[in-house]
Amino acid sequence: MHQAPDILSLARKAPVMFNELELLQYREQQIPGSVQYTIHRYRRQSQFEVDDMGMLVYHRVEKNSKENYLELRFCISGNTYCRQKEIECDNCRFSLSNSCEQKSPSVDVLSFLFSPTHLSQFINGGKMKSMPDEIVHFRHASSFSKTLTLCGKTRTVLEALLNHNYSGSMENIFLNAQMQMLLLYSLECMIGEKEEMAFTCKFLANESDREKIEKAREILLQHIGEPITIKELSRKVAINECYLKKGFKELYGTTVFDFYQSQRMEHARYLLYEKGLSVTEVSMMLGYSSISHFSTAFKKHTGIKPCELLLR
Repeated sequence: MHQAPDILSLARKAPVMFNELELLQYREQQIPGSVQYTIHRYRRQSQFEVDDMGMLVYHRVEKNSKENYLELRFCISGNTYCRQKEIECDNCRFSLSNSCEQKSPSVDVLSFLFSPTHLSQFINGGKMKSMPDEIVHFRHASSFSKTLTLCGKTRTVLEALLNHNYSGSMENIFLNAQMQMLLLYSLECMIGEKEEMAFTCKFLANESDREKIEKAREILLQHIGEPITIKELSRKVAINECYLKKGFKELYGTTVFDFYQSQRMEHARYLLYEKGLSVTEVSMMLGYSSISHFSTAFKKHTGIKPCELLLR
């Protein structure tokens, strides 16, 4: 199963421990016959540097179409949030936001999940002529995640979604319209980036070879607890080791080994902190020959020893 990277960690360029963040607002809603969306608004600490970014996640399960979905994720920093927004403090009510003492800088993480049923309304029945057609039809062969540059149009829509005053049926109509615009702009952005894409590794111009690299990434995620060598991985995706290493580096900006280690250590962090497993249990689950080797790898990635995490 495709596991898209955490957009907040990508935007920060470092792993995020969610106990570092204070949740100011959480909202989840399923618009009837439309999109499921969530908004997490966190207080931004002064040392917490985050880039604005978007991500398109295409998830396709060949043998179970019910699990297919298209998701848009966004991370926006620099907004401010009134802690009394739900009851409207006087300064905000009368647009005197500069005088509001309840304002806090925020980091907003938004997710919009589109189901195949919802996207089917946009299918025109003709031949698929472009990548967006394949995505909307769920005909693109493999799952993938694609980071997106936020254009001015996308920023305007996101700002409207975060600050509108609609309620009831009017709110659903407004949200539905804005989310469709987000989908349109995100697909436009993806097309533009693809047209401008020039690969250093010439073989990546071949879509089937790119899909082999994407499949290699998925296999790595599936083998978090079962160490796999470059040779084994290259055989599984039917591409030579040199092409695999060079192609992976170009597509994902990191080496196969560094990506694999990063994912393993993030999984270890989850097992230790969220699941409460012991260092010994996690070390064994991830296939380490000794606790000391695991501890060294964990500290190199996170900056702390596994036992120190358990004390937090």
